[in-house]
Amino acid sequence: MPLYAEIALVLLAFFTIMFAVGQRLKNNSIVDIGWGLGYVLIALYSLIRLPDSPARAWLITALVVIWGGRLSYYLAKRNLGKPEDYRYVQMRKKWGSRFPALKAFVYVYLLQGTLMYIIALPIMVVHWASPTGLHVLDYVGAAVWLFGFVFESVGDYQLKQFKADPAHKGRIMKQGLWRYTRHPNYFGEAVMWWGIYLVAASAPYGWALIFSPLMITGLLVFVSGVPLLEKRYRDNPEFQQYARETSPFIPWFPKKNRNSKDGG
Repeated sequence: MPLYAEIALVLLAFFTIMFAVGQRLKNNSIVDIGWGLGYVLIALYSLIRLPDSPARAWLITALVVIWGGRLSYYLAKRNLGKPEDYRYVQMRKKWGSRFPALKAFVYVYLLQGTLMYIIALPIMVVHWASPTGLHVLDYVGAAVWLFGFVFESVGDYQLKQFKADPAHKGRIMKQGLWRYTRHPNYFGEAVMWWGIYLVAASAPYGWALIFSPLMITGLLVFVSGVPLLEKRYRDNPEFQQYARETSPFIPWFPKKNRNSKDGG
């Protein structure tokens, strides 16, 4: 069986297990923890399935495992034991009482698995059809990935530290990287996938995989990232002021200087 078909079956099994766990906990936001883990699973399975993989395959596997492992650990530590995320609560209300479990499987787990498969195609291509050694573009891609990884990690850390202070409860984070973009974690994640794409572009016909970083950037900016999170705060006057001053995604200098240093 071709690697691409095997990965599809592996993802189906993985998200079916995630679905079962989510139903057991009555918490579909468990799928967020599986987002990074799914890519780790794809990368490691591809590496094990094709043990003679070239250096580029090892490189892209390392990048994906580090990113996905950190993201899933961060989300698990933050979310486990907490109530279901408001996004999934709203979905439950929208679905009504008819076949809620089936709708959750299709619209949450199966949909994410499908998107993951498409976005992860560069990982599979590098393992399946990348016989050559590392090129300059591989190192450029790794450097771009590293920039994105640091940006996302630092942004998450700064937000965690901000929320840990009881004085900041209900306030809007505007310190550190959050001063230059309202979503440094999403921006960092998008940059990492552009780095992964550059590594994959070194493989034969790898340039054609540009739909992968375009897709995940589009999802973060227009669908499941920025819009959903900002919808939660749209009626908050402090956030409205923050949004007027701060770039929504790509980091840039604020439109005016702030005198406040308390992050609120």
